[in-house]
Amino acid sequence: MSDKPVSLTYVENKPQRLDKFLVQSFPNFSRSRLQKLINTGNVIVDEEIAKKSGQILEQGMLVEVTIPPPESPGLVPEQIPLSVIFENDDLLVIDKPAGMVVHPSAGHKTGTLVHAALAYAPQVEGVGGKKRPGIVHRLDKATSGLILLAKNDRAHQWLQNQFRDRQVSKTYLALVDGAPPTPNGKIDTAIGRDLSHRKRMAVTTPGRGREAITVYKTLEEFKEYTLLEVHPLTGRTHQIRVHLSFLGCPVAGDTVYGKRHSTLSLNRHFLHANRLKIIIPGEVTPRVFEAKIPQDLEDILIELRRGK
Repeated sequence: MSDKPVSLTYVENKPQRLDKFLVQSFPNFSRSRLQKLINTGNVIVDEEIAKKSGQILEQGMLVEVTIPPPESPGLVPEQIPLSVIFENDDLLVIDKPAGMVVHPSAGHKTGTLVHAALAYAPQVEGVGGKKRPGIVHRLDKATSGLILLAKNDRAHQWLQNQFRDRQVSKTYLALVDGAPPTPNGKIDTAIGRDLSHRKRMAVTTPGRGREAITVYKTLEEFKEYTLLEVHPLTGRTHQIRVHLSFLGCPVAGDTVYGKRHSTLSLNRHFLHANRLKIIIPGEVTPRVFEAKIPQDLEDILIELRRGK
């Protein structure tokens, strides 16, 4: 964005609040971003700095809005290949490979999905925050599959609201050690930080952790393993891995919440986000996106089926 003011004339014959006018004039900006522009003196009405969002506009008033360029996150775009499932002016749907970290963090300063996204779609810079531009939700480093990135503030808010209101349907494939107590079921136990291991999560009492609900069903049974379809109804950190471990059937290859050594030739845990159902900005009917199971996980299933 340029810092040259955008000049707008209010032409309606009935009074209107300044914030409502700005929302209509800048549909790709979130209300919070527009509010910040007002608070920081970047909105001028008839040559005077706007003092509040509720200022009333009358017909013929001139509104000048200065939009500063987004704060640089200090991230250098990197030309890393991305598997783009879907793209429009509002968002990207990406099939993330296992091993790719979603956003920069301690120990992961480069090579993340964010670095790749900044090179592929530079407009994500600054969207939703300078440290995690475009990020709506996350996947663990070793988890493959579908992840969304927003290209503008309006889309970011829209998508986050759907996740918050549990209007998004997420489906994962998980191969677990052993079998769950019942072929199909629901796990409803709170999850919070593990007090003994601060980098881990754990099932906790409701008063200390946050509500977490996971639904699962059995797809295929093997001698020592079970393939599950898993639907997390909430979005807690490591939720599926923690819940399945709590059931006594941890995700195969999960050395944090499961067995330290696997009998399978796995280089990561067997968890893949294969389906996502969501209403995208500007539409009313949900779309369903799918990501084929990666070859490394498919090879494990082939190996297990031969041993049946």
